[in-house]
Amino acid sequence: MFESSTIAALVSVLRAEIARLAPGDRLPSNRDLVRSHSVSPVTVARAVAALAAEGIVVTRPGSGTFVAGRRARPPHAAIDTSWQTVTLGDRSVDARTVTDLLSPPPTSTIPLAGGYLNRSLQPTKALSGALSRAARRPDAWDRAPTAGLETLRSQFARLTGADVDVDDVLITSGGQDALSMAFRSIAAPGSPILVESPTYQGALAAARAAGLRPVPVPIDADGIRPDLLADAFATTGARLLYCQPTFHNPTGAVLSSERRRQVLDITRAVGAFLLEDDFARLLGHGEAPPRPLLADDDDGTVVYLTSLTKPASPSLRIGALIARGPVAHRLRATRLVDDFFLARPLQEAAVELLSTPSWDRHLRGLATALRERCAALATALATEIPEWTLAGVPRGGLHLWVRVPGPLRSATTIADAALAEGVAVSAGTGYFAAEPPGAYLRLGFAATTDLAQLSEGVHRLSKAARHLESRDGTAPSATPRRGWTD
Repeated sequence: MFESSTIAALVSVLRAEIARLAPGDRLPSNRDLVRSHSVSPVTVARAVAALAAEGIVVTRPGSGTFVAGRRARPPHAAIDTSWQTVTLGDRSVDARTVTDLLSPPPTSTIPLAGGYLNRSLQPTKALSGALSRAARRPDAWDRAPTAGLETLRSQFARLTGADVDVDDVLITSGGQDALSMAFRSIAAPGSPILVESPTYQGALAAARAAGLRPVPVPIDADGIRPDLLADAFATTGARLLYCQPTFHNPTGAVLSSERRRQVLDITRAVGAFLLEDDFARLLGHGEAPPRPLLADDDDGTVVYLTSLTKPASPSLRIGALIARGPVAHRLRATRLVDDFFLARPLQEAAVELLSTPSWDRHLRGLATALRERCAALATALATEIPEWTLAGVPRGGLHLWVRVPGPLRSATTIADAALAEGVAVSAGTGYFAAEPPGAYLRLGFAATTDLAQLSEGVHRLSKAARHLESRDGTAPSATPRRGWTD
């Protein structure tokens, strides 16, 4: 069991024990808690700290830990908040899809739904060293520039491989912050925005929260279809296209070289912006990724975003937006109004991390590990559930995209059945801006502890599939169709 799970379990037990005590009662000493609950001193210390943060206990150095006084408050049912419905109006922020992305699976559940690296794949030693060195800088706690530290902006500019000036770069709090900022800055509420179908569900949530109306444009194995893109621009009047041309999430597709120029030309011809989400540039499986669309942009059509979060750690919330012209000024103004600037210590830590040889070694090792895991997951699926259609084996990214053949079945139903068997997967429904053409699942291969757990996850997924077939009285399709939107 991971330490975080052990701490949570101890907190739950202590909370129940404290409920039977009176305010002011003294808890057993930390040494006694270590002995009685068979946990480490660190686990006890962190559990007590968590209870103190909740206001349940009070720690007194030299005296011990005591039950805090309980404040009287009216029961929840007695609080009338109905007036807020009128005041808030009819605008809503639907965070369900994002919540699904971040919700941890139950203990002992195998995570095939994760979008982040397992701790074993993270450069934890390098991250700790970088944070430690950053904290020792004499200016570590000074105010950071609104656009971000110049050294960090310079490193992001080099990362693209494009002719980018450091002044074109704006540091963000990860990729999701960059998406939200770009959507709110570029398009007016109520406007249509073109998106690939399927696409990253976090982008759909951010676009809708900004008051935008996502309009789907189908993709295939070579990425977004230029013919349908031109039609979508013509019929909707949209002035913003959001796309992921490299290691697309969720399908893993890479926009072909021929289409890359076509997509740029079509977008430029209608006077629209292209928001290029290059989140997976550092998640290749060994081959160098193609140049970003930004590298071939001559007139500021492309607004580019990337992030260090996926290849490093969920808590390294450092990303970047790159733009030129008035849109760059708009993005900087949005950053300033939103929160002035980003915390300097984390930016300094990112600079330290990217400046060390250990970062390059991490990326090389990560590429090998992701390639092995991707191949293992694809092989296990072909062996255990051969009737499911794999969109393809991607050359980068963290996921496989799978279509479940046969009679149309809710992807949510499949995901629920999988969870009942002890494996978490992402239902594909949330990745479509409109009705999905079938039942899809996104399966991640980076969140498990190792290859053995990955294999066991597919085995449990196979059991869930057989259970559904038995319950519904359906047989697997002998010739499943290939593709994402066929």
